[in-house]
Amino acid sequence: MSDVFKDQVAVITGAGGVLCSEIAVDLASKGVKTVLVGRTEEKLQKVANQILAAGGTCMVRTGDVTDEAAMSALAEEVEKVYGSCRYLINGAGGNNNKAITTNFTFEPEEIKEEKPDQMVGFFDLDMEVFESVVKINTLGTVISVRAFAKQMARAGRGSILNFASMNSSRPLTRVPAYAMSKAAVVNFTQWLATYLAPAGIRVNAVAPGFFVNERSRKILCTPEGGLTKRGENIMNHTPMERFGEPAELLGCVSWLLDDEKASFVTGITVPVDGGFLAHSGI
Repeated sequence: MSDVFKDQVAVITGAGGVLCSEIAVDLASKGVKTVLVGRTEEKLQKVANQILAAGGTCMVRTGDVTDEAAMSALAEEVEKVYGSCRYLINGAGGNNNKAITTNFTFEPEEIKEEKPDQMVGFFDLDMEVFESVVKINTLGTVISVRAFAKQMARAGRGSILNFASMNSSRPLTRVPAYAMSKAAVVNFTQWLATYLAPAGIRVNAVAPGFFVNERSRKILCTPEGGLTKRGENIMNHTPMERFGEPAELLGCVSWLLDDEKASFVTGITVPVDGGFLAHSGI
């Protein structure tokens, strides 16, 4: 058990998800008091049960990371119960299938009065849904930081980890809202790292490559267990020729959070992608 992490407090948003649940369990195994935040209590409780069964300490709280009053109230509760937040992992976010186009590029049919029934082009996207994707990924990160970084600033130390994406560096087709918002996360990570450096707070981000979850499985995999055309394209651009496993993110996350091993590291985004961004596709 690492003395660096032992008895520290970590708040993990999106803790019921495939990646952040793994991070939460790993931090708890290192002696961290974990606060699991998400929208679905059932998913959070499954993670909590795993932590508690292994002798760890955790708290489950449902909430919306874009609700500033709720996040501020949670921050006060966490401080009273566990003490000041030392680590904030901003894993809440994601995409919405209604913010995804069906076509990869513009097609003349999408602006005609009569067009294929299933066609959803850029000009057809629902702006309320588009805005909701941008909001959860950007303001959800900002609001969580505003709630918990105050405690870090008072303590004069802390580490914030944001979640970027492959879209942050190279916008993928069909997902304009998600790509736009994840690019913003990297920019905000750099801005925040500069701003909070005098407070002794480090701010970094991790950019996971393709790790399959419930939503992406429908896009990348066929019902029979094979790959869709999009899934095949990803494999063709991933030198390691496979999807990532959640546990493969843990080494990078632990290093970025570690105030001893990464003490002079702030403002960076680390891709964990099997070589996806390194491959030109040619």
